[in-house]
Amino acid sequence: MIDGISAITLATHDMQRAVRFYRALGFDILYGGETSSFTSFQAGTGYLNLTAQSDQTRWSWWGRVIFYVADVNAFYDRALAAGCQPTTVPRDAEWGERYFHLVDPDGHELSFARPLPSLA
Repeated sequence: MIDGISAITLATHDMQRAVRFYRALGFDILYGGETSSFTSFQAGTGYLNLTAQSDQTRWSWWGRVIFYVADVNAFYDRALAAGCQPTTVPRDAEWGERYFHLVDPDGHELSFARPLPSLA
């Protein structure tokens, strides 16, 4: 039985840029940093890791990381204030979440969401 996801690790060609991006969104750094080859951030009870890769390493679309946040609209405003350009605006989805999407500087798709209150 799987209990949950402990961490997700994303590749980056530019650790300094990636660390600054995630710190601007409010992720707390636990290990590493702008000059490290590996950096780990707290993401709720789990972790978001970054690993530096050479410029010759390429990746294509692999999926999307979904982070739950307390207030989707407030987090969207924070992303805008940090200079990010989300690919969607916050909206309520038919599957029961409010969310928006954002692409990090290395092309990884991120979603920030919150379950909608039950209508029952």
